[in-house]
Amino acid sequence: MSDHYVYLLLCADDSLYAGYTTNPARRVAEHDAGEGAKYTRGRTPVELVHVERHDSRGAALSREHEVKSLSRAAKKRLVEGEMGLDPDQFRPAGGQ
Repeated sequence: MSDHYVYLLLCADDSLYAGYTTNPARRVAEHDAGEGAKYTRGRTPVELVHVERHDSRGAALSREHEVKSLSRAAKKRLVEGEMGLDPDQFRPAGGQ
């Protein structure tokens, strides 16, 4: 069984982007390379600021929808509350 993650990125324009992946480090690299979501392509570099692990794809996608529906203030509280996993564990070695 693979892990499924919901993540929040802080974009270069100070906006927050929520997404789903099975590999946070790879997905952040894709966003930074301009190969991620259309939203982030003009907003690089991005910084991973929040990660949550889920046991099923369905649970992760439901949570992603929930997080995307939050206001900016609520997303910031989520990041500041440190209720997810440590984003540093998903950064590439020698990276940012």
